[in-house]
Amino acid sequence: MHLPDNGQPVHEQVAGAVEAAIAEGRFRVGERLPTHRQLAQQFLVSIGSVTRAIDTLSARGVVRGEIGRGTFVLGQADADDGGVMDLTINAPPPVVGLARMAEASEIANRHALALAHGGYGDLSGTERQRGLVAGWLSETRTALRSDEILLCNGAQQALHLAFATLKDRSSVILTESATFPGALAAAANLGMVMAPVAHDGDGMLPEALDRALTTTGAKIIYTTPVCQNPLGFETGPQRRRALADIATRHDAVIVEDDIYGVYAAKGRLTYRELAPERTFYVTSFSKSLTPLIRLGVIAPPAAMLAAVRKRMRAESWGLTPYIGELAAAMIETGLAAEAATTLRAEGLARLQMVQAALGLVDVPMPGGAPHVWLTMPPLKAEQFARRASEAGVRITPPSAAQVGEVPVSGVRLCIMAPPARGTLARALDVIGGILGSDEDVVV
Repeated sequence: MHLPDNGQPVHEQVAGAVEAAIAEGRFRVGERLPTHRQLAQQFLVSIGSVTRAIDTLSARGVVRGEIGRGTFVLGQADADDGGVMDLTINAPPPVVGLARMAEASEIANRHALALAHGGYGDLSGTERQRGLVAGWLSETRTALRSDEILLCNGAQQALHLAFATLKDRSSVILTESATFPGALAAAANLGMVMAPVAHDGDGMLPEALDRALTTTGAKIIYTTPVCQNPLGFETGPQRRRALADIATRHDAVIVEDDIYGVYAAKGRLTYRELAPERTFYVTSFSKSLTPLIRLGVIAPPAAMLAAVRKRMRAESWGLTPYIGELAAAMIETGLAAEAATTLRAEGLARLQMVQAALGLVDVPMPGGAPHVWLTMPPLKAEQFARRASEAGVRITPPSAAQVGEVPVSGVRLCIMAPPARGTLARALDVIGGILGSDEDVVV
């Protein structure tokens, strides 16, 4: 076996080589893998790199370690949930192995046990926690200071906080014709409505946003500019500047959901950088590290920071202190950076699988993405979701993302949801069969 020269960390190269060997049948289901030492000798790497590689494969459900016996290859029945392949959950596959989690947990334990009052007084995260998170985001996405952010219970709470804080300005939120169901739920919970704005493959059309702000009286714009959920496109810097200028002209506020920022391919320019005085920047570790760390980040305009903090205190008293410490430890140990690199590579590999299986030539984010949008007429989209479910592949009905009265023209596939690539391959076989059996369904 040879390691692929793909620029990934060594342990990921080893994990990929072992997984490829399993897929090719060199290691069969139920068979024991060579020892860590033997694999290290084969690949000419350290035993530590092999250990991390096996941890990664174990987290993905590819292998299982048994104390005193070794590491064994799992079958699909062991790794799947009752044979149902779920492409509805937009979550990354497990990339945090046991050894690295234990390392971060030990650091988090020490800091958490030393928190004054058990962390009860720091409802927006401690200075240390916010400093590490702000530093991480400044390195990877957009410049932030520790005193500009609040840590909360996931991006969903961050969106709810942003909408609630802005409700007195406007009850209407402008967004694309299909959007994140969680944002729709947050708006509905607050008695607010979302209205659609025409868009193309680069985001909202400036003239359409200008017209919608004028005709609706809305003062809030919600958008996910990287891997737009569910449509999958990325808004480039030129379009962002145009939209930010229009928001400024209408004195509108932008709620920027940057939860998929780890996959950005068109640069680091954010609405937060373009218009900090009118942007709520929202992100989370759930998509770039692990959903186990439901740490959300909200950076409101400076003038609204106190109002958001007050609302968060009333809603939940803030982030669980231990989660803040665990996330901080994952940044300190380099685990967050490793996970982001791994997920980007995995996103590219899975996107290429989808393109090959379904014959997709052009995709909005060819460098890798966590979900793919299949365009088809609205009625066919609903039928497609139903037929896929009957065949054992769960797909979210397109109506779940609908904004306004016009039905959604397509379906979303969450290609990172299956823990193992083999499960995704089987799901794509089913999807390809459905597409191929109906000439009216056009991708």
